[in-house]
Amino acid sequence: MSEHITLHDPSSALTATFVPGAGMIGTSLAEDGTEYLGQRRGLDAYVTDGKTMGIPLLYPWANRLSANTYDVDGAVVTLTAGAGGVRADPNGLPIHGVLAAYPGWLVTARTDNRLTATLDFGGNPRLLAAFPFPHLLTQDVTLADRTLTVATTVTPTTAAAVPLCFGYHPYLQIPGVPRAEWVLEIPALHRLPTDERGIPTGERQEWPAAAEPLGDRVLDDGFTGVADGAVFALSGGGRRIEVTYEQGYPAAQLFAPAGDDLVAIEPMAATTDALRRGDHAVAAGGPVTARFSIRVS
Repeated sequence: MSEHITLHDPSSALTATFVPGAGMIGTSLAEDGTEYLGQRRGLDAYVTDGKTMGIPLLYPWANRLSANTYDVDGAVVTLTAGAGGVRADPNGLPIHGVLAAYPGWLVTARTDNRLTATLDFGGNPRLLAAFPFPHLLTQDVTLADRTLTVATTVTPTTAAAVPLCFGYHPYLQIPGVPRAEWVLEIPALHRLPTDERGIPTGERQEWPAAAEPLGDRVLDDGFTGVADGAVFALSGGGRRIEVTYEQGYPAAQLFAPAGDDLVAIEPMAATTDALRRGDHAVAAGGPVTARFSIRVS
C-alpha cells in the first residue's frame, strides 16, 4: 500500500491522514482515538474497486453523467466503463470521474501540518482520452486550529479552458452517538429533483435552512445556490463538525444512506451532469482555486 502521510494540528491532538499514491484520498480525521471520517469498506476496497470512503476526490466530474458521451467544441468524447479509469453506476452511467485511487500524484511540499501534491493531467494520454483538457491539478491540504482545509487548483497548460465539474465526498460520522440523534444543519438552498437514474430533471425547489435530528431520514439529494462561506454542520454528543464551502463550490450533495452511520456533505464545483449540459465554470487563462474546510469542535 502507498505511503500514508499524517498531518498534525499544532494547536490540538487532531490528525489527518492522506494517501497520495491512492488518489490523494483522505483516510482519517481523528483525535485521541475518535475517528470522524466514515471508513465504510476501507482503503483496500477503494483501491481495488473504487468503493469510496474517507474523503475521496471525484474528478473531473462529481456524481454521474446522463450518458456515456459529452460534447467538446463540436467534438464528442466517448466514455467506456472499465477503460481509462471510467466507472459506471448500476444504470451504466459514468460516475465520479477517472481518478479513483489514481497513483500518479507527486508530493511537492510537506510539513508537519501541510501537504501539497500535484498531478499533470495533460501528461497522461489515458486521462486525456476521457477529459481532453490539459492542465495541472494541485491539492493543498492544511490542518490548523482544529480545521482541515482542502484547496484544489486547476491550472490550464494550453489555451483550452478546463471545465470545473469536480467535487469531494467527505463521509462524516459522530462516534458513540446514535445516528438518529445526529443534528444536521444546512443553509437555505435550491434542491434539484432527479429522475429514476439520479439525473436532475431541471426543476428547482426552495429548500429552507434547517437544523434537525437526522432520525431515520435517508438522503441522496443535490442542491445548488450554495454561497461562498456557507456552513453545513453535523453535531451530537457534545461534538460538532462544520463543513464550510469557502469558495468555488456552488453546488452540494447530501448523502445519508439507510444502512450506514454516516453523512456525506459534498462540495461540488458544479451540479450533477453539468459536464454534459455545459452549465459549469471553467479555468481559462490562469489558475482557479476552490476551497472547503472541515472543522471539528
